[in-house]
Amino acid sequence: MRHGNKINHLGVKTGHRRSMLANLANSLILHKRIETTLAKAKELRVYVEPLITKSKDDTTHSRRTVFAYLKNKYAVKELFSAVAEKIGSRPGGYTRILKTGFRHGDAAEMALIELVDFNETYTTAAKKSTAKRATRRSAKKAVERVEEVPTPATEVAAEATKSPEAVAE
Repeated sequence: MRHGNKINHLGVKTGHRRSMLANLANSLILHKRIETTLAKAKELRVYVEPLITKSKDDTTHSRRTVFAYLKNKYAVKELFSAVAEKIGSRPGGYTRILKTGFRHGDAAEMALIELVDFNETYTTAAKKSTAKRATRRSAKKAVERVEEVPTPATEVAAEATKSPEAVAE
């Protein structure tokens, strides 16, 4: 029975699971986005988010701790330089999981896991949506529209400004 065991064993032994998660974490850090099964993506999130939190504090101890998990100096360098720089102000939630459907071979549920601040489509869309817009139409077009369509009041005002001889005719 699995009373109190909250870890998903992913159907493999401990050594294999640790190596697999380390490899997935390396790929995620280096490529910023990977596609894997939903179960692995959820476990990878639990594995990699504490490492990203440690990367905010760039000390020798935190680098060695992260290297003990990742075992790849290039991934550690990328994590402490580019990734830590972008996520420095974020309090947590560094990854996003998007379900992509089912794999054809075995119908496993697939997902895309990515680092949140590195997806330009979401970050630019969020910036655009938070910007406050005053009106849906531009002021220039509104002025042109008013000038093109004369109203009865503007016609009367235009006739009043004409010379008295033009009105008499």
